Amino acid sequence: MSRQSFPYSVLAFPRSAVAPGGKTSAGRMSKVVLAALAPLTAAIAAPAAQKAAQQQALIHWKTVPFAIVRYNDEAPKSWNVYHSEKKGVYLVRLWKRYLVIDTTLESAFEIDPAKVKVEGDNAELSTSDIPADPIDTTQWKSRDAGPVIRHRFRFGQDGNFVELQIPLLINGKPAY
Repeated sequence: MSRQSFPYSVLAFPRSAVAPGGKTSAGRMSKVVLAALAPLTAAIAAPAAQKAAQQQALIHWKTVPFAIVRYNDEAPKSWNVYHSEKKGVYLVRLWKRYLVIDTTLESAFEIDPAKVKVEGDNAELSTSDIPADPIDTTQWKSRDAGPVIRHRFRFGQDGNFVELQIPLLINGKPAY
């Protein structure tokens, strides 16, 4: 077949994809087809990816039963501790202030209370609402204290102490 008798190869594929004699090579042809379909595939996949990202962007928190919060070695008048699916990460409410505390990285992040949606024993927070820079904390200590693991840290160099007591399972591992 010559190039003149097969006009579609000239119209549909660039000259580099058409081999001498009017025949196209399979490798070049597949690259051209993939290049032509890439924008279409991206246009179809983009809304689905955005929807999945929005669903993943929300973190669902559940109340930690039997957790204890201490602020300067005293119990605050109003507090709650929530856990997510990730071990060692807690959302702590102290009065009207919210903190995301990551005990594995030993960091705490202050959260705008308007961004947290609390419904009964559950809370929701978007990952985009967690700031990139943590609060200045020092003197992190985590220790096994029998039926609980105690995480204690100080705000800044001379600030107040916060202590979380998270219940342990029978095997000695954190329940949350």
